[in-house]
Amino acid sequence: MHLTLIKIKYLFPILFFFLSSLSAQSIDIPKLSLTGIPFEISISEIPDNIKTVEFFLISDTQSYEYKWAVVNGIISENLSIDVSENYEIKNNLIPNTPSYIRVIPGWLSLVPPLIAIFLALLIRQVVVSLSIGIFSGALIYYNFDPITALLRFADTLILNVLIDKDHMFVIVFTLLIGGVVGVISANGGTIGLAKQITKLAKTAKSGMIASWLLGLAIFFDDYANSLIIGNMMRPITDKLKVSREKLAYIVDSTAAPIASIVIISTWVGYEVGLISDGLNSIGSTQNAYDVFISSIPYSFYPIAAIFFVFLTSFLERDFGPMLSFERKARNSKVVIESDDFENSKLSKSVKTRWYNGAIPILVILFGTIISLIYTGISSLNTEGITDYSIQNIINHGDSFSSLLWASFIASIVAIVMTVSQRILTLQKAVAAWEKGIQSMLVAVIILVFAWGISSVTIDLKTADYIISLLSDAIDPRLLPAIVFIICAAIGFSTGTSWGTMAIVMPIVIPLTYTVGNSFGLERESLQIVMYGVISSVLAGSVFGDHCSPIADTTILSSLASKCNHIDHVKSQLPYAFLVGILSVLLGSIPAAYGVSPFISIAMIFGGLFLFLRFFGKKV
Repeated sequence: MHLTLIKIKYLFPILFFFLSSLSAQSIDIPKLSLTGIPFEISISEIPDNIKTVEFFLISDTQSYEYKWAVVNGIISENLSIDVSENYEIKNNLIPNTPSYIRVIPGWLSLVPPLIAIFLALLIRQVVVSLSIGIFSGALIYYNFDPITALLRFADTLILNVLIDKDHMFVIVFTLLIGGVVGVISANGGTIGLAKQITKLAKTAKSGMIASWLLGLAIFFDDYANSLIIGNMMRPITDKLKVSREKLAYIVDSTAAPIASIVIISTWVGYEVGLISDGLNSIGSTQNAYDVFISSIPYSFYPIAAIFFVFLTSFLERDFGPMLSFERKARNSKVVIESDDFENSKLSKSVKTRWYNGAIPILVILFGTIISLIYTGISSLNTEGITDYSIQNIINHGDSFSSLLWASFIASIVAIVMTVSQRILTLQKAVAAWEKGIQSMLVAVIILVFAWGISSVTIDLKTADYIISLLSDAIDPRLLPAIVFIICAAIGFSTGTSWGTMAIVMPIVIPLTYTVGNSFGLERESLQIVMYGVISSVLAGSVFGDHCSPIADTTILSSLASKCNHIDHVKSQLPYAFLVGILSVLLGSIPAAYGVSPFISIAMIFGGLFLFLRFFGKKV
């Protein structure tokens, strides 16, 4: 009996600790919110004997009281507070365990990305600018405590970015691509490939068009596109006296646009998933993939961006900073010696072979596609799905793993080919691979900090604040244009097109449905507006990426082309703005009012041609 009492005596503290932990985990309250922006409070696993939960938000000057009925042991409510202060939250569920929430003005959420962007353009030091932007965000988030902000900068913000699985896939893939480039540069494959291409690309015009065509060929992923085309075409365009800023523009303005609108790519599954969630929220039974296909003609910016790359290359007309860079490159008496040639320490007796460069690149291309099919079929089998259509397989494929496998195998292939032909010893081939990886470290560092500023904008709810500026009382046919602008602003501020799509798509689909029905749009007109809104989320996100110096694809394009990053942003910005403005004025707005999207595309193409003809100047 005495022993039993002792056991019970020690059991009570254990039970109390367990129950306390369980209760604490059942309440989900954000640590920070913005004035006038709704935030969610959710409570689960509420005991059956509690039928009503009372909540109190208390600050030095304000007090709010809420009473919510418990439904099936769960409460989920949206609140909005208009006064910026620190609030203590008390409740009757755990009365002795208060929580806290800070409410700050919405404009503060814009400060970190704007600081990062402004400094990047001013001091031309991307890592320093991003670091200051991240620190300013941490300063705001941690109640303007500089010591805490500095510590959380290192042990939370940057660390969380690095432990993210998808981010690590991109980092390793980027490093492996650098390793492949290092090997094929050292074994003469890059030079051999360049010689073959220059047989067709003998002038600056043909070199730029060849770069554009190769960009269209590697349509399956924007990261792979930027890294492969930038590294492969750089020695060729250097020889043809095409500026590296122009090459970076060709790479950047082809990679994401083509990957975003083709029917099979690493983007499609992600986009279709977001569309599907939005359609489910309004009770629609439409097939999300069919909706995506139908919305492609309304993706005016990506289509026009691809066309404008070709147009500037074919006409050899430019304007703004790009014209200065191009003229400087053409008029230079000294051809820029590419690192690929400088680092290729080959004996003159060794014949450079084009296939030593082509085969590893083709391994990446076809290896990614085959891996996507393999992972897609495996996923379908696991889920018990019997629809083995190509689009369904690609949608269920693991794009990150596919890219990683393909680049890893390409590294092995490149090294084996080099050693087997006795071009380099195994030791020197591996050293070239390591040197290629080292050349990508700067890109990786910048990517990590770009993801860091994106993480800060999520914590500060920057996107929520920008979206809140969208008015509900508006003609729904203007929504495609407005959504494009909103997504462009979010993409520019956060530097992530995928993050922008994930934030905006679930909101704008039900918004369009509700506003359209309230306005009295006919079903066919509402469907056209819906296509326009869905495509505008995609197009606006890509446009924002193209304008932002903190966007990952923009960073990769400038680094793969080895041009100054800020020079790339500065020279691409006027082109992106021109295409974006014409896409909205001649595309999004007329199409929403019933004009055929193909007529809109023709008008945009015509407008771009006329602008370049009259305002662009011959290089």
